Formats: sequence, C-alpha cells, structure tokens
Amino acid sequence: MPPTVLVVTALEDITADWVIAELNARDVPVVRLDPADIGVGLTFETRLDATAPVWRGRLRTASREVELSEVAAVYYRRPTPYATRYSNLPPQQRDFAAAEARHGLGGILNSLHAATYVNHPAAVMRADFKPAQLQRAAQLGLAVPPTLITNDVEAARKFAAEHPRVICKTFRGLPPSENGYTGAIWAQRVDPETFDDTLAVTAHLFQAEIDKSSDVRVTVVGRRTFAHRIETPDGDLDWRRGDWNDLIHTPVEIPPPVRAQIHRYLAAFELAFGCFDFALTGDASDPASWIYIESNPNGQWGWLPDAPAITAAFADILQGKEATSHDDPRL
Repeated sequence: MPPTVLVVTALEDITADWVIAELNARDVPVVRLDPADIGVGLTFETRLDATAPVWRGRLRTASREVELSEVAAVYYRRPTPYATRYSNLPPQQRDFAAAEARHGLGGILNSLHAATYVNHPAAVMRADFKPAQLQRAAQLGLAVPPTLITNDVEAARKFAAEHPRVICKTFRGLPPSENGYTGAIWAQRVDPETFDDTLAVTAHLFQAEIDKSSDVRVTVVGRRTFAHRIETPDGDLDWRRGDWNDLIHTPVEIPPPVRAQIHRYLAAFELAFGCFDFALTGDASDPASWIYIESNPNGQWGWLPDAPAITAAFADILQGKEATSHDDPRL
C-alpha cells in the first residue's frame, strides 16, 4: 500500500480538487478532511507512551479511515475555522470548544511524525504577516517599495509628503459580513488631504506607488518556479480588482539573482510553497526591475495558465518525488 496523502481543507476548495484529482490519477491514496467536521463526521483516537514516543492512532471521516503512521504528506490548505463548528453555542462555550478542538485535533494534525507538510500551519502563520514578509524580503536583497505602517496621522502626512503618489493596502482580506457575503478592499491611491485622526483607530499600511509596466506572479512549489507577467486592459493599479478573464498572461524568465532570493525567502520561513507578487519597472532580465510587493504562503494558482504543471509539481512533492528544501543558494 503506497503512503497516504492527507488533504486538510474545507469542502469547497477548487485548488485542492486539482491536486487530489492528480493524486488519484497516480493511484496515490488520499484522505481528505475538514477538522471543523469534528463530531460524528470526524472521529479520532491517538496514543503516546514510552514505548511509542510518537502519536499513533486513527482518523475516521464519513467515508475514509487512515492510520496516522501511514500519512507520508499533508497538504494543508484552507480548513474551516473550528469556531464555525460550534457557532450554535453561547460565546463562552463556543470559544472553549473551538480552542479544545484546535489544540487537541489540530495539535495532532500539526505533529504527524516524519510527514512532509505543504505547508506546515505554523510556517504559514509566521509568513502570513506583511511586516515580516517585507522585512525578510528586504534583508535578502529584494527591492521593496518605501513602506510606512502606522496609526499616527502626522507620520502618515510626513510619509505622503516624501513621495509623489502613495497607496494604502490592507493587511488581511475583508471578513464575511453578517449575512455571509464576502468582499475585498483593493490597493488604492490615497489623498493625504483626507488624513485625519480616524487613522488612529487601527493600523494602516502605506507605500510609495511604484511606476510599473506590469505585474509578475511567481508560484514556487519545492524547487520549481512558474512565473507570468500580468497585464490588465486598462492598467489597473491592482490587477485583482477587474475581471480575471481579461488579464493578459505572458511567461517570463526570473533573473537568477531574484530566483535565488525567492528560494532563500521560502527557506527562511520553512515553506515548501508560496506565491509571490512583483511589480516590474523595466526590462524583465534586469534584477533591479523586480520590486517585491508581497507573498502568500497559501495562495491560489488554479487560475494561472500553467495550473496543470503546478498541479503536477504539488503531486510530486506530496509523493516524495521532489525535494522541498530551498537552502541551496544556487537554486
């Protein structure tokens, strides 16, 4: 029996569906589960003692059962928050039950012995903070836009006075509304004349706007990289805000110094996979033209033209056919 791949994600996840279909085509055993199904739809039992110093036991979903020792790789995607499972409970009971499930079941899922994680949740959490992303990128030599993070209106005004155009970006996506609808707040130009004391309410991320010719999305899976220049018909500041079917994708070569810095970035955060956004200011062959914008340790890629090749790269890592290390500076 080949080793099993555990896919941890919500029921509706097209990105995970791509990878699972590829693994099924390769006859690789796959068990898919959403930890928020804990209850009759998801049960587990694990043991640890002096004679067996790693967690051993079984997980059971409505359709599958797996021995933890058989799990060779974990594709950790986007599981439903545990609190959703207990949303019918009063707040104190809900928070307690969710915390117990997260630290108990989640603690087991995050500690499978000798399993390859793509990516480990702890690594994703470390790499999910934009301040940490920008600092690490700059330390590795990637060009980054002048950036201010503040809740001080005078600091924001001073920063805006130093740059011809300033944009504001959010740190996180917009959470669902009470009726369940989700939205987005795109990167946008800001008028410093509108700055007032309401800036003090929360943190804001301001950056000098980059005079770019296009954007580049780089997807890295293990040691394989996939890069496309992205252009919009009307030259939007943020390409995500329009119709993605109108985007113009062109394969682009990553300059070797930038490629090495990307791999060092992933190694620093102990990530096997990541999506990177760059602004391109000139000739793509010139490393100085690549301006780091942000990265996503758990990003989407199913919409890209090379999604089938990315899918195969994921399957290779989860099968153990491809190394995940980014430590070699020659990459």
